[in-house]
Amino acid sequence: MIQIGQLSLDLNDPLTLGALIGTVFFLAMFLMVYFVLRAAQKSALAISPLSSHMDQITDSVRNLNEAQHQLSGGLKLVSDAQTLSQSQMQNTLERRLEEVQKSMGETLHGTASRTARSLGELHTRLETIDKAQTNIEKLSGDVLSLQDILSNKQTRGAFGEIQLKDIVSKALAPDAYQFQATLSNGKRADCLIHLPNPPGPIVIDSKFPLEAYEALRNANSDAESQLAGRQMVIAVRKHIKDISERYIIEGETADGALMFLPSEAVYAELHANFPIVVREGFDARVWIVSPTTCMATLNTMRSVMKDVRMREQSGAIRKELGALAKDMDRLGVRVENLDKHFNQAGKDIEEIKISASKAGTRAKRLDAFEFENDAVDAPADVLKLQR
Repeated sequence: MIQIGQLSLDLNDPLTLGALIGTVFFLAMFLMVYFVLRAAQKSALAISPLSSHMDQITDSVRNLNEAQHQLSGGLKLVSDAQTLSQSQMQNTLERRLEEVQKSMGETLHGTASRTARSLGELHTRLETIDKAQTNIEKLSGDVLSLQDILSNKQTRGAFGEIQLKDIVSKALAPDAYQFQATLSNGKRADCLIHLPNPPGPIVIDSKFPLEAYEALRNANSDAESQLAGRQMVIAVRKHIKDISERYIIEGETADGALMFLPSEAVYAELHANFPIVVREGFDARVWIVSPTTCMATLNTMRSVMKDVRMREQSGAIRKELGALAKDMDRLGVRVENLDKHFNQAGKDIEEIKISASKAGTRAKRLDAFEFENDAVDAPADVLKLQR
């Protein structure tokens, strides 16, 4: 039992319990609605800015959607443009690539041609170099052989004699010299030149002081140079003395002789550094010559021989000149007679022309029966009788 003021409620009574439960439920619902409304009011107040913000977001979304559509269109245009550009670029690249390939092909072809030509020229040059190398090797062998020859005195003398023979045979006639001529003293000269008197036959003897010259060239100090120089002077003086004593014979040969040096270098060394030896040779009437100066000397001898032969033949030449003068006189007389004959023949030809002209004129008159003119002309040829 519940007592509320004067009202007593019996909880055992179903109606009372129902009414009480209904009232509690109603109050609970009322409170719930009240709190819900309060919460809704607060939510409405809170949602109002959110709604505005949602509207803005909606507008933004709408704008974004429109921008997305525009962007989609722009992207499509960009894609189309990119596709077109890629296509054009691809075509351009293909064209350029084709041109580059063609250019590279032509360049490679030209390069290949030039390379082949260069290789051919290189091959030719290599062949030339090989030939030159062969010639050099052969020349080296010849030089070694020449050194072997010059290292022996006998072979060196033979070398000088061969060179002397070559020079003399080229400069003089065969009857103007004699090799290995034996003189009255029993000495044998390398070459005897048959010069007329004066000066008479002159001897050319070949000498080659190679050892002294090589020692002089190979000297490494002043002492060695001085020693080699003394050896050079001694060797040349000995050659000069031998030639002067052996090949200058009074009444048989000329009063001088020639010493032939088959080396220009030795000749130049003597005249450059040993002039006293050269003057001693002049005093002994032995003149030192090299291949070059020997050729010049022989040419001078040839001129002398030619002049002597011309003097020897001067009588025959004068005789022939006299006969030639008589022949010229006879020729002049005969030309004069022939000229007279030509003049007479010219006159005869002129008279023949005149007679032929007259005969032609008369023939024309006869052909035209012009006898009157003949009758008129006839008395001109008749001789008139004088009283």
